[in-house]
Amino acid sequence: NAGDYIFYTDWMWTSYVIFTLSQSLMLAVGAAYYLTFTGVPGTATYYALIMTVYTWIAKGAWFSLGYPYSFIVVPMWIPSAILMD
Repeated sequence: NAGDYIFYTDWMWTSYVIFTLSQSLMLAVGAAYYLTFTGVPGTATYYALIMTVYTWIAKGAWFSLGYPYSFIVVPMWIPSAILMD
């Protein structure tokens, strides 16, 4: 029903926001760590690139499981309902 649909989309959106924030935190902490202990900005940039690419792969897997880019335009697919059931 409509209530369940709203619950699933809200859960997906919240998870996506948390995932994005955690990525930003990983980039900041990783870059600060490498810059502090190696003194080489290039190393920090390299680490940030690795984490960014990893996140792209993780997001690709996330969306391929049925979580939409836009929870308004793209309908909820079966996986989200199964995972939350």
